[in-house]
Amino acid sequence: MKLKHQVLVYNFLGYAILFILLRFVLHFTLKLDSIYLALIAAIAASVLAPKFAVVKKEGVDKMVMKWIFIKGFKEL
Repeated sequence: MKLKHQVLVYNFLGYAILFILLRFVLHFTLKLDSIYLALIAAIAASVLAPKFAVVKKEGVDKMVMKWIFIKGFKEL
């Protein structure tokens, strides 16, 4: 699998897992309509999810991750 495709899959999985977890947690804690719960979960998941990218460093493609809980970029 190409590195670009792996990055796309990791970005999707990070967002999807957080969205589903937040959706269920908010459903049990708040009594709101489902559309509002989905909107809140989507916004929170997009902020909290790690971001993956492909960087060309020294002529070689490398995958890096940026997350709000770690400082700087982490090379994978």
